[in-house]
Amino acid sequence: MDWKHHLDETSANLNTFRGLRPETGHGFTALHRAAMAEGAMTVREKELVALGIGIATRCVDCIGFHVHAAARAGASREDVADTISVAVMMGGGPAYMYGVKALEAFDQLVGVA
Repeated sequence: MDWKHHLDETSANLNTFRGLRPETGHGFTALHRAAMAEGAMTVREKELVALGIGIATRCVDCIGFHVHAAARAGASREDVADTISVAVMMGGGPAYMYGVKALEAFDQLVGVA
């Protein structure tokens, strides 16, 4: 999968939906900003939690967006690998398969360290 292209395409689809239902788009964006704001946990930590949930629930788009955001917040490839391990423990075999997608996304979007 070409992760950059996939995320660009998903963003375009989200923008199309926001044009049809702006209230839903604005509501979700407000929730996202509130939940991901710096607090007792750092943005980096919150993005890694979101990534783990995305892996365990098998959401490819969530994986891509949260890998990218986690890296922007300072997460390393090793942080992503630890997050994958916890997600696999919580989500079993399917999370293992989606976890390797997260590592692939990191390598494509950020680069291999």
